Amino acid sequence: MEKIKVLAIPGSLREKSLHRQLVRALSDLAPENMEITIFELHDVPVYNQDIEAEGFPPAVQALRDAIEASDGLIFATPEFNGSMSGVIKNGIDWASRQGLLGKRPVTAISGSPGSLGATKGQESLRACLNHLGMYVLARPSLAIPKMNDKLEDNTITDEATAKFVSQWLETFRDWIVQLNK
Repeated sequence: MEKIKVLAIPGSLREKSLHRQLVRALSDLAPENMEITIFELHDVPVYNQDIEAEGFPPAVQALRDAIEASDGLIFATPEFNGSMSGVIKNGIDWASRQGLLGKRPVTAISGSPGSLGATKGQESLRACLNHLGMYVLARPSLAIPKMNDKLEDNTITDEATAKFVSQWLETFRDWIVQLNK
C-alpha cells in the first residue's frame, strides 16, 4: 500500500499548546503507511477578501500547497467559547477559497484540561467541514478529556488514550483509502 500523506493542523498559536503537542504525538502512533506532516498557522493572516484579490499571501499559498499535496487532513481544535478556535476557522476560510477543501477526507481531534475534551469546539468544526462538502470521518470521534494529564514532551503518556488514538488513525487511514478507490 502506498504511503498515505496526512496534513495535521493545530488550532492554537501558543508554543506550549496542548493541541500542538497532540499533533506532534500523532506520528508516533500512526500506522506504518501513514506519513503525518504538521502545518502551523502562525503566519496566516486574518482572512480579507481585499488581500485575496491581490493574490494569496505566501503563508496562505503554503497552506494551500500543503493541503493539495495531502491525501487527508486532521484539524486539532481547542474550544473557545463553545466553538472551534478562531485560528482554525481563519485557516479554513483561506483554504476553502476556489473549492480547495471540497471532497477531501478530513477528521477532527480535540481535547481539554476539562472533562468534556472540547467536544463543543469539535462539533462546530465538524459542522463547518460538512458545510464545505468535505468527507468528514463520522466515527469514532476523538475528544480527549484531561488532556494536560495525558501529554508530556509531545507524547501521549496515557496508555489507553494512546491505543485509542492509534486505532483512530488506522480508521482514518482506511477511510482515506476507501474514498480514493
